[in-house]
Amino acid sequence: MKEKYKYIYDERTGIFYKYYYGAITIKDIHTSWDEAIKNNLIPKNKKGFILDYTKATFDMKLSDHIKIADYYKDHLEIFGNHKIAILTQSAKDVAIPVLVESKDNGYYSHPFYTLEAAVRWVLS
Repeated sequence: MKEKYKYIYDERTGIFYKYYYGAITIKDIHTSWDEAIKNNLIPKNKKGFILDYTKATFDMKLSDHIKIADYYKDHLEIFGNHKIAILTQSAKDVAIPVLVESKDNGYYSHPFYTLEAAVRWVLS
């Protein structure tokens, strides 16, 4: 089976990166976070998150954005008061992150097209 996601923690910046590959479903998003949480991959002292979808596409309905926002809200012990930057390449794939941002509650999310802008925002 082809890898759909991987995690990298940058100790220097305190940013937890998650990279996605291929067609990503809502189940992939939930499963990948569940795995990271269960295996204690997310350091308690992280400063924020960058989710990189530049090598992926969303394979879900627009209405699934509510399930993503609810997941973050249900796991405020991980995401609470942290910034979640979402990197995308195409205008088509920015719709889901924009909709998630509209539901932010206890965490902050925002879509970006460049890594530099995402890093700057997460660390600000």
